Amino acid sequence: MFEGLGKYLAVWIVSVFISSIAQVMLKLEANKAHTSRLREYLNPCVISAYGIFFLSTFLTMYALKYVPLTYSPIIEPLSYIFVPVIGVLVLKEKVSRRRILGMGIMMLGIVVFSL
Repeated sequence: MFEGLGKYLAVWIVSVFISSIAQVMLKLEANKAHTSRLREYLNPCVISAYGIFFLSTFLTMYALKYVPLTYSPIIEPLSYIFVPVIGVLVLKEKVSRRRILGMGIMMLGIVVFSL
């Protein structure tokens, strides 16, 4: 059953990563001023982000057909690491010591859970 599990884990990780990109896209758009509520939600960036979320959902469902659900506490929290890293790279956000400590604790939790 676990033969070839690596490629399905990779699909799931890619799914989490592109979902993180969509989150950053929504954050980027939320920081902009819009002329109306309609333009705030119906613009190419927001629509693309929700399309990416939709794709991410299908990738996750596909991966979960082959990967045991017990991997979920290991894979899904990766978004808590991807989003700040993408935010630093794309949005030029500052990373505080508390955020670094929090990401470190999450990584430690992932490692401990996976043992």
